[in-house]
Amino acid sequence: MLDILYRDDHLIAIHKPSGLLVHRTGLDAHEERFAVQLLRDQIGRHVHPAHRLDKGTSGVLLFALDRDTAARTGALFENQQVSKRYLAVVRGHPPAADIINHPLVRRFDPAERRTARADTLPQSAITRYRCLATAELPYQVDRYPSSRYALVELQPETGRRHQLRRHLKHISHPIIGDATFGKGRHNRLFQTLFGSDRLLLACTGLSFHHPVNDALIQIDCPLSPDFTHVVAALGWHLRADGLSATGDS
Repeated sequence: MLDILYRDDHLIAIHKPSGLLVHRTGLDAHEERFAVQLLRDQIGRHVHPAHRLDKGTSGVLLFALDRDTAARTGALFENQQVSKRYLAVVRGHPPAADIINHPLVRRFDPAERRTARADTLPQSAITRYRCLATAELPYQVDRYPSSRYALVELQPETGRRHQLRRHLKHISHPIIGDATFGKGRHNRLFQTLFGSDRLLLACTGLSFHHPVNDALIQIDCPLSPDFTHVVAALGWHLRADGLSATGDS
């Protein structure tokens, strides 16, 4: 059963686990379980995804319950009228806070690539972040005798595909568990130490005005147990009013 975070007559939001696709795609043709299908079977009616989360990303996933609401909600995301909040574990110790303003060339699925323009120009992409906690482990992965990691809060102002993963790679603080844009040696260390083989990225909140009645909607999502396990193992402690960390800087 999928955990339902919010529901009304027009919208429903779930806590998508890491490893679950939103819908069928040629990138994972062997997969047989999808959030759209599971939620449809669970509530007994059709649902329409309002946005994307990568397969490895967990957290808030919003659906519309009818096509008209789906179009209106999609427009909110397209017009950057949805505030999104993510948490990620990254390599290194980034600055306390910063804005990543780095245009990204659009990435296409295989089916889209057949009709995509070869001369697609980079699109504006902006991500705000702040460093919440840091840790240093006594293991040599690169050329240094120890390895540094950080917990960061991310607020994308645009919605490019794989934006957060690509932006964090751009500033040399890739997300742990990212097999495409990350560092395999650090990913393997987390597998060995913590048994974590997932992308350590989670959507923890969405805020927007309801597309039908204009009410302000805030949907929050706790970290899943597999993510919380890593956070605790690194000495970081979640609090209702924010985050604190043992030995953070």
